[in-house]
Amino acid sequence: MGKTDKPADPAPALVDAHVHLDRFRQVREAHRTELVEDYVELISDLLVDGGEARQVDIAARMGVAQPTVAKMLKRLVRDGWVVQRPYRGVFLTPAGEQLAAECRQRHQTVERFLLALGIDIDTARRDAEGIEHHVSEATLAAFEAFVRRQEGQ
Repeated sequence: MGKTDKPADPAPALVDAHVHLDRFRQVREAHRTELVEDYVELISDLLVDGGEARQVDIAARMGVAQPTVAKMLKRLVRDGWVVQRPYRGVFLTPAGEQLAAECRQRHQTVERFLLALGIDIDTARRDAEGIEHHVSEATLAAFEAFVRRQEGQ
């Protein structure tokens, strides 16, 4: 820093109540959609990798019991993200395919950003799994711009 450069003033400790409420609503909404996004992305990955997404495979990869997966699959069917075919597994609807692609892109952007900061690959992948659900579109765009600048050097 030069002589005239001053550090930015820190943010106030407590923001206005309506701002605080809005931020918490956004976080709660991100938590609600996080599990849906994780399941849809995993189903997409299983379909690409092996041509099928079975309940048993989803349970093993998510680290949950099959009844938990069954309950979530009912929700995903109800919400239009997947279809289940008897004896054939789970398949994404066009909306589910679109959501999976968006989730994958968000994950890759966050991961590439973390790698550009010098974070090791294992940590970057683990951290990207959580961050991808909670970062705004504006922040994602900034991450992407940063990575492009780094790659351009």
